[in-house]
Amino acid sequence: MSCQPQLEEILKRRILLLDGAMGTMIQSYGFTEQDFRGQRFKDHGHDLQGNNDLLVLSRPHVIEEIHQAYLDAGADILETNTFNSTAISQADYATQDLVYELNREAARLAHRLTDKMSRATPDKPRFVAGILGPTSRTASISPDVNDPGFRNVSFEQLRLTYSDAIRGLLDGGADLLMVETVFDTLNCKAALFAIEEQFELRAARVPVMISATITDLSGRTLSGQTPEAFWNSVRHVRPFSVGLNCALGAEQLRPYVEELARIADCYVSAHPNAGLPNAFGGYDETPQHMAAHIGEWAQSGFLNIVGGCCGTTPAHIRALSAAVAGQAPRAIPVLEPQCRLSGLEAFNIGPESLFVNVGERTNVTGSARFKKLILAGDYEAALDVAREQVQNGAQLIDVNMDEGLLDGVAAMTRFLMLAASEPDICRVPVMIDSSRWEIIEAGLRCLQGKCVINSISLKEGENKFLQQAKLARRYGAAVVVMAFDEDGQADTLAKRVAVCVRAYKLLTETAGLHAEDIIFDPNIFAVGTGIEAHSNYAVDYIRAVEQIKQKLPQTLVSGGVSNVSFAFRGNNTVREAMHAAFLYHAIEAGMDMGIVNAGQLAVYADVPKDLLEQVEDVLFNRRPDAAERLVSFAATLEQGGKKIVEDL
Repeated sequence: MSCQPQLEEILKRRILLLDGAMGTMIQSYGFTEQDFRGQRFKDHGHDLQGNNDLLVLSRPHVIEEIHQAYLDAGADILETNTFNSTAISQADYATQDLVYELNREAARLAHRLTDKMSRATPDKPRFVAGILGPTSRTASISPDVNDPGFRNVSFEQLRLTYSDAIRGLLDGGADLLMVETVFDTLNCKAALFAIEEQFELRAARVPVMISATITDLSGRTLSGQTPEAFWNSVRHVRPFSVGLNCALGAEQLRPYVEELARIADCYVSAHPNAGLPNAFGGYDETPQHMAAHIGEWAQSGFLNIVGGCCGTTPAHIRALSAAVAGQAPRAIPVLEPQCRLSGLEAFNIGPESLFVNVGERTNVTGSARFKKLILAGDYEAALDVAREQVQNGAQLIDVNMDEGLLDGVAAMTRFLMLAASEPDICRVPVMIDSSRWEIIEAGLRCLQGKCVINSISLKEGENKFLQQAKLARRYGAAVVVMAFDEDGQADTLAKRVAVCVRAYKLLTETAGLHAEDIIFDPNIFAVGTGIEAHSNYAVDYIRAVEQIKQKLPQTLVSGGVSNVSFAFRGNNTVREAMHAAFLYHAIEAGMDMGIVNAGQLAVYADVPKDLLEQVEDVLFNRRPDAAERLVSFAATLEQGGKKIVEDL
């Protein structure tokens, strides 16, 4: 049974205490190579000194002593000695086959002690947090300065080793799981994906704690995210707590803990270092000095859970216990529902947000220039296209690699990994655009931020729709849902609304998505084609937007804006006017975002009145000859407008 209700009851009354640094305490023993080996590993063919996690098997009594010292100092939650118990980290010692056992035995050892203490003091129960460290590799950053698209670890490799560790921790009796010292959010997302998989397999959950590390005074993680961007990236697992640890001391960490306390609608934890490392790699901050800072945090209402990281000892935890005693725990804020996306920076879309421009030019199906560059393997120039879109005002970029001559999975992976090394591009979220799920999933495994999937639909029935929706949530993505069902694309007002209502119920009631993570695309089709059946496409879209926003609150509405003017390809002046007029009325109806060429948007008020009248006659189907009149009128216009180089 989950301990979450018990923890929540305690957190109504007081701040919970984590323990302190395991590595600092182990170093104080001055162990030799033989000490690390013990009897079991005396003939192991690789050096083992420094493999602290192995001591769970070779010197378990030492780990027990350290745990007990922290319990005696007042810790409510013991962290298992498993920070490096993944195949990636254990491979440094040729002990990668021990991952499951290391995690299981570490959890068992800690659990024996917490059970004993809980029985002795029933009014102060103790808990075990199974620790999942970051590994020594990063899925978001290349280790090769000559190849920014190279990675020495993949999402799948991380998922698999984290799965082994999680199984061991849960089988050993861990009460909670903590993904900690997160310097790369993509590594963290792989761990969270594996956690959710294990919860589904076991049909049982334990509380999940997540703790990032701010690596320097820039206020960002090593992989470049701000605290809010990080929070947006991991919020999908509905964590028990989110927090910060390591790297900085309490004084330097304060503003970032304060920020998390403001934006996170879950408990907030912090376990900072005992100051910044000194010239010898040690830590000089005394228990009293650290406790003074932490006491002020508690008084300021930042904390629910607190402990220590590098350099802290039982003396530090004892001082922290005294500093927060009697202090009211932080109240969890009730936040306005928003679609909370992120690249390196957070991007939130709420009721008061302005219209969101999604850059359309990084799409091989819509940009001849981008397609040519990708097919030629000129990814550097292709990145320039993305950069131009962001510089021209795109708040997301839509990336599509659906081209018959391309290996779409490889192209999506290569482009996104290269983009991850370009801060002026990857600061904004990505919309992964594909009709093939394997390409979408490849993209999801490359992005540390919270992205958008474009798209899923009911085209192949409810089972596949729900399968993809649940995976989208597990990867931590928002979803564009096309108004498309088993009978085809919805092209009438009634059908558009009906398909969206049906999809909404499935997504919120069965797949577990937040309403604000659902973005409906009710289909923007071309008008002015000369085909009578197409005449109401634009006005029906606008009316559908109004009804969707009324019937399905908190959801968003999007669409591919350039579709509406396809009948006038080659006439940029008319197309720009159609886009401006269509967007003006669709936004008034409640359209939140659209896939556009951010550098080619005309302003509604600047469209000449005679052209505007003719364009709106077509958009609103105000007269039967509207399309013919606009075609004739267009022939009299000078071909101005912004040059669309992609169509040349």
